Amino acid sequence: MTRWQWALRLLTRRMWFRSALFCVFAVVLALAGALIGHAISYDFASKIGAKSVDNILNVLASSMLAVTTFSLTAMVSAYSGATSNITPRAVQLLIEDSTAQNALATFLGSFLFAIVGIIALSTGLYGETGRVILYAGTILVIVVIVVTFVRWIEHIARFGRVSDTIERVERAAMGAVHGMAQRPRFGPRERIAIPDSATKIHHTGIGRVTYVDLAQLADVAEDAGAEINPVALPGTLVDPARLLAWTTATLDDKQVQSIRDAFTIEHNRTFDHDPRFGLVVLSEIASRALSPAVNDPGTAIAVIEAGTRVMARILRHKPDPDRSPPAGVNVPPFALPDLLEDLYRPIARDGAGTIEVGVRLQKALAALQHIDEGARADCAAVATDALSRAHPAFDSAADAERLARIHARYWPAGG
Repeated sequence: MTRWQWALRLLTRRMWFRSALFCVFAVVLALAGALIGHAISYDFASKIGAKSVDNILNVLASSMLAVTTFSLTAMVSAYSGATSNITPRAVQLLIEDSTAQNALATFLGSFLFAIVGIIALSTGLYGETGRVILYAGTILVIVVIVVTFVRWIEHIARFGRVSDTIERVERAAMGAVHGMAQRPRFGPRERIAIPDSATKIHHTGIGRVTYVDLAQLADVAEDAGAEINPVALPGTLVDPARLLAWTTATLDDKQVQSIRDAFTIEHNRTFDHDPRFGLVVLSEIASRALSPAVNDPGTAIAVIEAGTRVMARILRHKPDPDRSPPAGVNVPPFALPDLLEDLYRPIARDGAGTIEVGVRLQKALAALQHIDEGARADCAAVATDALSRAHPAFDSAADAERLARIHARYWPAGG
């Protein structure tokens, strides 16, 4: 995906984009009668009752304004509820919801269609035959409104609820996994060995990497005659002291700036190319549910199950050859220990005194090790850490003994 394709994708997700498109369509449809009305015969226009379009447009104008206001209020309430009760990081997924955007665009566009139609009728722009086109357009708009409103009623019943938000975050994380260039790396963290003579590129700004244009890096690598090694993956916080990329070639100022420009830096992380962010948001939902004010271990267990499905997809991930990094660019893999800690460590910390959460954690980590034996050591380390956090927090010796027994079942001493 090129930078322009990425920018277009972000543009189409803006809340105003669909509304603007539908409003333009509504204005064109409302004025179509003045342009092609002459193609309709007067006798046909008098038979279908097109004169009643005035009353229909008045009803549309008054009702669609109220429905648009109601829909916008419901969406803002869902955003506020998700911010205060779930996690603010998940709100961007609600804002980008296509069903909600379509509903708002349809209602707002229908209101504008009615207003433009009423104004044009009052000026005599249509004539008797032009009213037929406006009448047909009005019927079409009403059909679209009914279909959209029925879908919106069903959608709004669960829009912004905890279960709905968990599913959205899970889907977003799954989509990010699909775009991963490599499978995760197992084992402890490794320090990157960079030659002292290498050219190191740093960014002048401060923010999160949200997109890396690999094609642009490949062009620089071809010009320089050496490989480009990006270090900052999507989600990384970069600053003037944080290494962005390095190469063994000597680069001029234009090439260095081209490498910097290949990294899109924003203030906030996004889900698209950052599977770690999806795992972080899931763990935040579980931590909020496990807080003393909420005390909802069921939601935490649902998050563990959703996050484990994402981790299973990561372990089974086979990079798409069509999405592989271009020649001359070495993309580092995500480290599995980082992914496991992003998801499970906050839940183990905040749910340390809840036996149900502890048991589900141990079983989830055990399931992952069966998917890929290479993940066994990393999963065992996280499971042992969760056990050590849980034991001091238990009020019941029976709970502590049960959790220790489950842990020993999956990770026997010396096994």
